[in-house]
Amino acid sequence: MNASNKKILVIGGGMSGLTAALEAAETGAQVVVVEKSPYLGGRVAQLNKYFPKLCPPTCGLEINFKRIKNNPDITFYTMTDVTQITGQAGDFNVTLNVRPRYVNDKCVACNKCAEVCPVERVNDFNYGLDNNKAAYLPFDMAFPYQYVIDMSVCLGEACKKCVKACEYNAIELDMAPQTVNLNVGAIVVAGGWNLYDATKIDNLGFGQVANVITNMQMERLAAPNGPTGGKIQRPSDGAEPKSVAFVQCAGSRDENHLPYCSYICCMASLKQATYLLDQDPEAQATIFYIDIRTPGRYEQFYWKVRDRENVELVRGKVAKITQAPGDKVEVVAEDTATGNKVRRVFDLVVLAAGMEPSTKSDKIPLAVKYTDEGFIDPTGLPAGIFAVGSMKSPLDVAKSVQDGTGAAIKALQSLVGR
Repeated sequence: MNASNKKILVIGGGMSGLTAALEAAETGAQVVVVEKSPYLGGRVAQLNKYFPKLCPPTCGLEINFKRIKNNPDITFYTMTDVTQITGQAGDFNVTLNVRPRYVNDKCVACNKCAEVCPVERVNDFNYGLDNNKAAYLPFDMAFPYQYVIDMSVCLGEACKKCVKACEYNAIELDMAPQTVNLNVGAIVVAGGWNLYDATKIDNLGFGQVANVITNMQMERLAAPNGPTGGKIQRPSDGAEPKSVAFVQCAGSRDENHLPYCSYICCMASLKQATYLLDQDPEAQATIFYIDIRTPGRYEQFYWKVRDRENVELVRGKVAKITQAPGDKVEVVAEDTATGNKVRRVFDLVVLAAGMEPSTKSDKIPLAVKYTDEGFIDPTGLPAGIFAVGSMKSPLDVAKSVQDGTGAAIKALQSLVGR
């Protein structure tokens, strides 16, 4: 393919966006990837393991990052927002706002800036389970492998300890935002998803009851590069839990929150039960569910986990979660199989919080048709613009990758046809 005078813009640097970008660029198209966070990889980078191989995400991400480095036809911008899109298929004019990183390309990730930084911030990569410094590397295999300074907490010119400590002149505290204008022929929208705010679910106690966490926090606790080095521990006291309740549909399939099934939550909780039992075979995992949904070949994984000795499945929606003595957590639910009310106490409760499209809160600067839930309606997209992955509906990693490949083909066809 000869597309030297036309480009594809990919909005979002998660797995579906990276797949679309790489597949298109490796045919010879020029591709620009725009990501709002300081690193590429999206939510997958925050997982301990992912389906279908149950391997660490660094496996797939490392391969993709190497493909990006080795491909001169891919340009990427992190910490960047798309502020304007005008034009039509084959001739879109796009305006980007590149927010300052305050660390330039001379950075070698030596960690000297973080060592001397006197200010801490909530570590959003670990979903608030710990803190890191205002000068920080997002995670140990971040791409780009480059520090960033959170100026919302940095002391700036009043401190400058990081500037003095850096031997490579990589710190620029006066770095300013930049505006970049692009002309592209096609656009792939791969903005990804956000975890539903569990504090909105009043009866489940998140943010009010100690040792109630979300499923993504459980991923970070189990991850070797997480806040506990991969040890599953209670946030309140660091104790290793002997009994853990997994509460399904925390916000999903609820007209007051997310009226749809978030697709991945059942599989995620089954997977996380194996995290617990692999670390402590004597621990007890109890899964409270409405329906267990394991699409396609994943049904066999469900059987395997269900049949483990220390796994209990209780069919019933959780009504209330409250604090119990000793930093334990009480769960009240109805067991619909028996009709009995269940009142149980656990060391830790994990809420299977739902998947919400990023477009629910961060719209694309273009006339795009959205569903009531905030997903993009593909039938309402202008010619030359393609939504991918969880922009259209909740998806797992494997299906997001497949969808990314499909979007690349559509974008290439759009360019060729112009």
